[in-house]
Amino acid sequence: MSATKALNGAETVLWDLSDLYNSSNDPQIHRDQQTLRDMAQQFESRFRGKVGSIDAKGMSEALQEFETISDLLGKMGSFAYLQWSTNTEDADFGKLMQQINEFSSELSQKLVFFDVEWLAADDEFAETIINDPLLADKRHYLRASRRYKKHILSEKEEQILTAKSVTGASAWVRYFDETLGAARFELDGESLTEQEVLSKMHEADRDLRKRAAASLTSGFNKHKRTLTFIFNTLLADKFTNDTLRKYPSWISGRNLSNQIADDTVDTLVSSVQSFYPTVQRYYKLKQSLLGYEDFFEYDRYAPLLKNESRVQWSDAREMVLDSFNGFHAEMGSVAKRFFDENWIDAAIRPGKRGGAYSASTVPSVHPYVFMNYDGRLRDVQTLAHELGHGVHQYLSREQGPLQCDTPLTTAETASVFAEMLVFKKLMSELENPREKLALLTGKIDDTIATVFRQVSMNRFEDAIHTARREQGELNADQFSELWRQTQERLYGDSVTLTPDYDLWWCYIPHFLHTPGYVYAYAFGELLVLSLYDQYEKGSEGFQERYVELLKAGGSDWPENLVGKLGVDINDASFWNNGLSIIDGLVREAEALAKEIESLS
Repeated sequence: MSATKALNGAETVLWDLSDLYNSSNDPQIHRDQQTLRDMAQQFESRFRGKVGSIDAKGMSEALQEFETISDLLGKMGSFAYLQWSTNTEDADFGKLMQQINEFSSELSQKLVFFDVEWLAADDEFAETIINDPLLADKRHYLRASRRYKKHILSEKEEQILTAKSVTGASAWVRYFDETLGAARFELDGESLTEQEVLSKMHEADRDLRKRAAASLTSGFNKHKRTLTFIFNTLLADKFTNDTLRKYPSWISGRNLSNQIADDTVDTLVSSVQSFYPTVQRYYKLKQSLLGYEDFFEYDRYAPLLKNESRVQWSDAREMVLDSFNGFHAEMGSVAKRFFDENWIDAAIRPGKRGGAYSASTVPSVHPYVFMNYDGRLRDVQTLAHELGHGVHQYLSREQGPLQCDTPLTTAETASVFAEMLVFKKLMSELENPREKLALLTGKIDDTIATVFRQVSMNRFEDAIHTARREQGELNADQFSELWRQTQERLYGDSVTLTPDYDLWWCYIPHFLHTPGYVYAYAFGELLVLSLYDQYEKGSEGFQERYVELLKAGGSDWPENLVGKLGVDINDASFWNNGLSIIDGLVREAEALAKEIESLS
């Protein structure tokens, strides 16, 4: 980090993980591992060979024991990953994470019989168990798990896949993270992290943005061979697993996990693509507002106001909490605990992985928020986004380990809604049309990134998975060609993509961490636009129903949960309604631009 860089107050915002464990050397970790081994042994002794004929009381007891094991194991894994995220260059942090991954694999191999036997059970018997009143609080978990009946393998095969994943996919993902975590990018005489250089893409200084883009490309080029190999290996690994599990396409497993039909995802993706002209119209407006003759990829996030004010951490905290409290007191009180009890890690420092996330950890503890706060207004939005996740995860803990987590599609609802609360509050407090336009264009920038760019990345994923399966190993140029094709379809002639941009597929972690994930962002954004529209129109009791949605976690099908808020995600017109609202934001920006021009 530059020695002359202005401080924003987040430099000392570090989380306290002691609610999980005190350190890598905490003896409780090893005691808990022995406890888990004993519990797993007892679980196997009690239930192996009996799941297909168990009564409701026995199943209830089995699930309670299974949840206890899952919670303790998840606590251990959460601590190791969170600690490692803050410094991927620390060998001891990496060692502990690997040891716990291997231990988790060992334990999962002993417990996998339960899933295998449950899915092998006769449908009529399974329905009897599922519908028993004694299991009402686990009904959705039991029913949803049965969807994997066609895709689960034998117990021995499942054990082998679990064991090999530790030295297979998860190892390659860790190598990817550590490679980019350790990478340094030269910019204006400084050696910076990826996250520090990426933040320069939002600076008002166009020459700085251009130099930052060149720095990133130069740095990526140094790791191109390694990153290309990692991508190829993980694509091949997924193909092997998909084939073994008889998934019809590369995305089917993700859709099944998201509890959403393939054709619903296809409709979402097609609907978003049909609105690509809105994106192109917006970037042409932005080019005009900035007064540029040409508009390049490094101009997309340029702020309209050249002297964007920096937001101190204390002010960001106040903005977010005020917005949350203004919507619902319980949201505000839960979010406040993240600040007061050190559940947030916001400081940018060497070795820390890029991006932001909220880790749900386990129901017996609480979530933690991870981000890299650089003091920009968009960082305030990121803080709101991750705290939205955090509040959701905190409130859904009451559903227990098996039903607290939501599918990825609805998981983005709370985060995007939280962002919208902050944005709308800021807009309402501005009177100057230039400041309003600057804030609005920033919101549109983020919305395009969340909806349209994510769908374009879904198209890239589809292209690389298909090509890898049909053509074999791909070289870096082939990845880059597919990247350019999908990006050009999005931007059309509104953005000139330089050759440097061709390599920018290589640093995006979602492609490797969670293949197929990215469309969930578009799903969440469009869902929230519809929900927020209801809220603004004064839908009676909306706030209470929304908080109840958060508390419900993953205890029902997504369409049923959001259906209680008046939304039908299976209706194709639903997506177009959300997209029309985005188009309306662009029209609002166009109108503000004309108003400003008339005042000049």
